[in-house]
Amino acid sequence: MIIIPVMRIHSSCGSQPLCRGSQRLAALLLAAVMTCFISVSCSSNSESTNSSVPAGDCPEQPIQVVVSVDQWGDIVEQLGGDCATVTTVIESSKVDPHDYEPTTGDAAKFTDAELVVVNGMDYDPWATKIVATLNPEPPVVDAGKVAGLSDGENPHVWYGPDYVFEFASAVTAELSKLSPKAAEYFTAQADSWNTSMQPYRDQIALIKASYSGQSYVATESVFDYMAVALGLKDVTPAGFAAAAANETDPSPGDVASFGKLIKAGTADVLIYNVQTVGALPEQIRSAADQVKVPTVEVTETVALGATSFEQWQVEQLEALSAALKASL
Repeated sequence: MIIIPVMRIHSSCGSQPLCRGSQRLAALLLAAVMTCFISVSCSSNSESTNSSVPAGDCPEQPIQVVVSVDQWGDIVEQLGGDCATVTTVIESSKVDPHDYEPTTGDAAKFTDAELVVVNGMDYDPWATKIVATLNPEPPVVDAGKVAGLSDGENPHVWYGPDYVFEFASAVTAELSKLSPKAAEYFTAQADSWNTSMQPYRDQIALIKASYSGQSYVATESVFDYMAVALGLKDVTPAGFAAAAANETDPSPGDVASFGKLIKAGTADVLIYNVQTVGALPEQIRSAADQVKVPTVEVTETVALGATSFEQWQVEQLEALSAALKASL
């Protein structure tokens, strides 16, 4: 007998602009469950794929993990190894997580989740709303909460080096709790991941030692946590930065102030999010080019072609190091 779980629908979802109706998400999940009900792949027949079979070096069956966004997906995959089957919902660099609306297929990915990983801080609220419809609810690792940050603060947690390592520790702890027999395996995976992150640590240490105190302006706040860790000084006009954070248009005065800073040579480099398109970012970059202020390209989601979180971050840090050196 197959039992379709009862889904709990919360009647209130707040007034945040990214908040989506929990009834719609519950409907998506119900459709996903019904799809699973009629699908051969969800059959309980013994001839179908048996998730209870250990995989690779894992001493027992892999944990089913769902990750909301790709900024965390690669890290979770490396930490889980053969003992975790990781599904990342948003993997495309062309998708804006801020405005994302889940599909029925996205909701279906959560139905068998034993662990869910989210960024939190209202960056991916659709994911936590789907989790809230599950019965029972799987445990959730929320990167923002792990970092001790609050809603309304900069949500780009993966750009904070300390936050990244705290997140990894939290994921390893939760995986070990869910699968105690694999605890030693997860510890070994964490050690291996930490070793692979040494080039990341080295680049951060190099920039901090060589260029701490140099200044930057940014088209938005995506890189700010890293900049703080590097000891760089943010001279972006406050009004412009606030408008970018709130996804509103800056005032003409803020735009003018930004231009004056660049022309005066106040900023050593421009941090430019290439995934934010529009006339204003292009205008700012052009102004920087005219006065030979180096531009450092960064991305909000994992860069196209990057094979790991470490590679993505190190390549950006190397570009920043070269730009800061050129500005001296």
